[in-house]
Amino acid sequence: MRIIPNIYDKQTVEDRISIFEFINRDFVLWMDSPDYVIDSIEKNYKLAETRYSEISEKEILDEDTYIINPQSNLIGKEQFVAEAKARAVVEMSSRSFFAATDEIHFSTEPQPAFSKQFDLLISNLKQNSENGFTTYIFSNNDKQLQRLRDIFADKGENPDFVGVNASLHEGFVDSDTRTCVYTDHQIFERYHRYSTKSISKANALTLQEIKELHPGDYIVHVDNGIGRFVGLQKINHNGRMQEVVTLAYGENDLLYVNIHSLHRISKYRDKDGEPPVIHRLGSGHWKRLKERTKKNIKDIARDLILLYAKRREQKGFAFSPDSYMQVELESSFMYEDTPDQSKTNELIKADMESEVPMDRLICGDVGFGKTELAIRAAFKAVVDGKQVAVLVPTTILALQHYQTFSERLKNLPVTVSYISRLKSAKEIRETLADLKSGKIDIIIGTHKLVGKSVEFKDLGLLVVDEEQKFGVSVKEKIKQMKVNIDTLTLTATPIPRTLQFSLMGARDLSVITTPPPNRQPIATELHAFNNDVIRDAIYYEVGRNGQVFFVHNRIQNIYEVQNQIAKICPEVKTVVAHGQMDGEELEKIILDFMRGDYDVLISTSIVENGVDIPNANTIIINNANNFGLSDLHQLRGRVGRSNRKAFCYLLTPPLDLLTPDARRRLKAIEEFCELGSGINIALQDLDIRGAGNILGSEQSGFIADIGLSPTTKFSMKLSTS
Repeated sequence: MRIIPNIYDKQTVEDRISIFEFINRDFVLWMDSPDYVIDSIEKNYKLAETRYSEISEKEILDEDTYIINPQSNLIGKEQFVAEAKARAVVEMSSRSFFAATDEIHFSTEPQPAFSKQFDLLISNLKQNSENGFTTYIFSNNDKQLQRLRDIFADKGENPDFVGVNASLHEGFVDSDTRTCVYTDHQIFERYHRYSTKSISKANALTLQEIKELHPGDYIVHVDNGIGRFVGLQKINHNGRMQEVVTLAYGENDLLYVNIHSLHRISKYRDKDGEPPVIHRLGSGHWKRLKERTKKNIKDIARDLILLYAKRREQKGFAFSPDSYMQVELESSFMYEDTPDQSKTNELIKADMESEVPMDRLICGDVGFGKTELAIRAAFKAVVDGKQVAVLVPTTILALQHYQTFSERLKNLPVTVSYISRLKSAKEIRETLADLKSGKIDIIIGTHKLVGKSVEFKDLGLLVVDEEQKFGVSVKEKIKQMKVNIDTLTLTATPIPRTLQFSLMGARDLSVITTPPPNRQPIATELHAFNNDVIRDAIYYEVGRNGQVFFVHNRIQNIYEVQNQIAKICPEVKTVVAHGQMDGEELEKIILDFMRGDYDVLISTSIVENGVDIPNANTIIINNANNFGLSDLHQLRGRVGRSNRKAFCYLLTPPLDLLTPDARRRLKAIEEFCELGSGINIALQDLDIRGAGNILGSEQSGFIADIGLSPTTKFSMKLSTS
């Protein structure tokens, strides 16, 4: 207890002045959780009494400093309750502490359940008006209110209601005031979520990089070229202290960059670890280098124009503007769109409504909403009578996409099917026949979809999920398919050439970096293979009723790994899954694991795409040095898909036995563990592997000369004139 001066110390208990002396008797006392408040008062009062009794008079510092006597200066539980009872008290608690003297009755009932039946909603709104009720519909998004009006207009109705741009958890009907208050999320059966704030992407990325920089890192300044990062410091500029980023150039030149100009700098991403040449400020080298780079880009642009001329000359199908069913589908999404999702959704629809065939790449981490955007685009195509093909790399992902598409579109006039080795030959033949006749609107499948036996009645949209997983022959067939149809490519980490192609403007690129609410970064740790690490990781996850992925990408000895885990964790239930298993057996194992029948799934990398199990929040990747960057990022994305903290353990041989590229990959995946870092991992992959000339096999040197980052983009408008 701190000894402090107090003007009331010399008063007697009878003369004590209580805080209630300053509160008028008509004052209404509002209390949140009275039990907690009163218990806290009593606990602190007793603590003060105990501390007071322990302090001797020797601790009095001087004649103007006194020890606080609780009996003279504080009030305990009994006096507080007595004073509170003498006033009007409003309790906010699940149970009452004070005796109620009056009761207030509200003639209210919950908002009716409409189950997205808009005819029922329209009828209810009309009935409310006839009965003299005023109906308010609350939504924290003006677009939702406009969607409702559009749906009513498409049905030829205009029921009376008042739109309120505000958030409310639940709606109600009040008979006394003849008021109906409805919420849009209950009408559309969506989860009620708080809005996510939109953040300036350019500044956010730059500030994040500044935090991660170390002295000596290379920085690109758009006007002055490549320098070394010295650090953040404060300088006196015209009599005012300013914080700046200090960059060092050749011959000890220093450049101070104001924190308000961070958008003009970015981290240099070197090629194969080779350091760039640092020149002095004002030498003219950077200007000449930029001119040479512009010339190289123009040369590539000229070739790109010829390459894309055929595609641009093709007249694709211009899809119709959104129908009321499209509005209904988007409104029924269980979660609120993130700002990136909403922006990308509008760009996709604008592309589809144009006559030029769409070729858009969507880059976003796993679980960031790419599939939902694909579902909306697919439905938009189906509404205009077109068919949709969804091409995926694995059998498991085909099954999961089929379930996701079917669930989202179950109340709409759409037929969804899939082909994979999980189906018998007879079932596949029947599916292909229905596809050819037009009975199937959306078909989901692996590389079988681009086979000669697959015929469409009227294909209008091709969705390619994780294009980097397909071989060269499949990609060539994809190129032939998408000459005059709209194409949407989804990926978490695009391959270097695809990324460079998009960054240079040859393809439309949308990056989704805003994570869903409550999502946490995945803690990533690099270890040499160690039984103790494996045992601790598994027991920790199983101890909190979770599940574990153990990835071992060699079928030859995968059962030996299972036996080893059984020895170090004997109480844990394990199961093995790999791609050479019978289709029905593999499907059963995955479904059993999803139901929680097993604690640890030991598998090859077949779980990399498509396995969505929110209860699995630890993944252990054995021989992580043998995986590529995108593979590691995708595997890590199998966990952390809920609001629970997730862990990723990378197991390798001793680091001194690894190649330099392998060490760089592992360092990158460990460093970029923040949410939305997939684009940064792809850029690091571009550094390590090199993109090559996007039109040929030789390397292009100018990217390494000037550096490349998410904020560096060369835009080119292709023209066929």
